[in-house]
Amino acid sequence: MLETWFMEEDEYAKLIRRMNPPRVTIDNSSSADATVIQVESVNKPGILLEVVQVLTDLNLVITKAYISSDGRWFMDVFNVKQRNGNKVRDEGVISYIKKVLESDAFYVPSLESSVGLKSSLDYTSIELAGADRPGLLSEVCAVLADLSCNVVSAEIWTHNARAAAVVNVTDDMTGCAIEDPDRLLTIKNRLCNVFKGNNDLKTAKMTLSPPGSMHRERRLHQIMFADRDYEKVEHEDVTGLKAEVSVLDCVEKDYTVITMRCKDRPKLLFDTVCTITDMQYVVYHGVVHTGKMEAYQEYYIRHVDGIRISSEAERERVMKCLEAAIERRTSEALELELCAEDQVGLLSEITRIFRENSLCIKRAEMSTENGRAKDTFYVTNTTGDGPVDPRTIDSIRKQIGKHTALDARWNLSPQKPIREETTMSYLFGHFFKFPIG
Repeated sequence: MLETWFMEEDEYAKLIRRMNPPRVTIDNSSSADATVIQVESVNKPGILLEVVQVLTDLNLVITKAYISSDGRWFMDVFNVKQRNGNKVRDEGVISYIKKVLESDAFYVPSLESSVGLKSSLDYTSIELAGADRPGLLSEVCAVLADLSCNVVSAEIWTHNARAAAVVNVTDDMTGCAIEDPDRLLTIKNRLCNVFKGNNDLKTAKMTLSPPGSMHRERRLHQIMFADRDYEKVEHEDVTGLKAEVSVLDCVEKDYTVITMRCKDRPKLLFDTVCTITDMQYVVYHGVVHTGKMEAYQEYYIRHVDGIRISSEAERERVMKCLEAAIERRTSEALELELCAEDQVGLLSEITRIFRENSLCIKRAEMSTENGRAKDTFYVTNTTGDGPVDPRTIDSIRKQIGKHTALDARWNLSPQKPIREETTMSYLFGHFFKFPIG
């Protein structure tokens, strides 16, 4: 019965879409320093996150955004740049954006749809969650190497003494996914022991993701959220970069208003919209503005049931969860980029060298392509309270050998971003001049 209802809804959505096909306009002339992308479509749950994800996955930087999705219609405008600060002029990229955002597969809901759905039978996807500690990634890589697993790609995040990882592995002999139940059970038990640690009061978790798993970065947010990494012991913000999040009422329009100020960085908008969506809230109106160092976001939301936040407990929870979403990828760590010929045990060897040189990995992204490994590590010293000694990097370069390239980027931020003029009254003074639902 429920499946029949979904099928009827799906057919109705297709009819509405045929009558009102999505329109994507990409304009390089109206803004002096950014490409303006306007997306108009029939509204549906999660559509804002889907659009933001497409732009983010192309490594585009969203400098401004104006969001409106009341009723049945969705209309967003994004000002975007490439990472080098230039406009998007590549015809291939422009064509791809229009093709994806205007495609039937992208917008029409289905029983099996999820944001960033990617099917693969070529590898086994492992999800991990547990206590963070120095040397954790090194131990994970050593266990996988010992179990004859080759890491094809992986990403690990740490936040508030918790760690989460999504690791895609193959059998190092066949190069295919690992399917033997006994072997998978052995992998699970060994990795759970590594992630549990000695004093962890929470149970370590290890899950095998089915083919067609969710977008990896969204999944990492969900794993950290489920592990309640937002529940933290308060500590002094010595950097002055702590996010400012407020959750207020807009009684006259029956919305909850979320405002956020923090240091600007890549993928910030994806991280906050992802968390709002996964907490079952809908953004009806919003504005995003980035200055030279600070990002400002303002959203008018309701729960999926149409009700605004009514309890102080839920208000506090939303604030903590958004602070955590911002902080998971915000780190004063040194960025190390490694390129080398891919081989079984490479990650185990590299992370062992990092550990023996007293480096703590706060976040990492690993990938392989055409027989080459390209890995990015964000590292601090073991105490996390000071910069990494350049002599340590020189020593690591000597140990990994001349056939492996290691580039360091010292991305230290100023003590306090300059406060921009944007205030929460922006939408009150602009959007609310017009009637909205």
